[in-house]
Amino acid sequence: MKAFTTRRALLGAAAALPLATPALAAFPDQPIRVIVPWNAGGLADVVMRTLAPAMAGPLGQPVVIENRPGANGAVGTQAVARAAPDGHTLILANAETHAINPLVYPQLTYDAVADFTPVTIFARGPFVLITRPNLGADNLAAFLAMARARPGALTFASWGIGSTSHLAMARLMKQAQIDLLHVPFTGAAPASTAILGGQVDVMFLNAGPAEAVARDGRSKILGVGASERIALLPNVPTMAELGTPVDAANWFGLLGPARMPPEAAQRIAQVAAEGLRSPAVQEVFRTQAAIPVTMAPAEMRAFIAADRERWAVLVRELNIRLE
Repeated sequence: MKAFTTRRALLGAAAALPLATPALAAFPDQPIRVIVPWNAGGLADVVMRTLAPAMAGPLGQPVVIENRPGANGAVGTQAVARAAPDGHTLILANAETHAINPLVYPQLTYDAVADFTPVTIFARGPFVLITRPNLGADNLAAFLAMARARPGALTFASWGIGSTSHLAMARLMKQAQIDLLHVPFTGAAPASTAILGGQVDVMFLNAGPAEAVARDGRSKILGVGASERIALLPNVPTMAELGTPVDAANWFGLLGPARMPPEAAQRIAQVAAEGLRSPAVQEVFRTQAAIPVTMAPAEMRAFIAADRERWAVLVRELNIRLE
């Protein structure tokens, strides 16, 4: 997986994004609709709703968010693949929609490459390993020892089979040689509720929501699934520091339908990059542990291809196939 550079370098790269050409000066001439293929309230929804107002001003049009969840993000993604390619309909994409779904759905109703025009990746969200409040494991070593002593007895939650939360835990199980029972949910919110209620033992959860529930002792964070510690949790070590390196994170970006004018994609990418400089956006991203990223359309295409290949190895090993 291509490494992200530092936040400062990424935000500074916004100046390198091409400006809209005079031929596209009238774009957009109607509201921009962004379909979020997940339930409201999840990190994908929060980061997009935070960035949308900062984009609306420079674009001169509202940026309207529409939640259309289902099938690990495939329902909303398919809708954008079939939309008019005029730049006014976009998908809030992530690893599930464009890297993992093509690997796990043999009959996927969209082509993640041919049916879309890359626009930009604007955020990355690291995961943390979180446990139910009364599990009795106060650190990663204690949890792994507990899991090894009781193979198949401990449970882990995810927001769906084939989701990044599922596959991140599969990576941990392989790396640490442990066996946990998978309990999939329909979203991050019900999965984390099950953790807090003590119905499930452990899960990989986005760091921002996890910090909020761990702050008052309702759960325990054991480690960060990122290459370095994150600002929101400076005292929580990474999984690598604890001797079990697991890259557990997701990314968030925008794509339009195939044949979308490249000038429209470039303009939206630049406006998104500029929006990341907004103090209001930066504050929400900080509390959600969302790391701002600036990526031009061509770079995004290569990044998604590399991400898909990275997940393909694990999907083949697990033989995950969904109908």
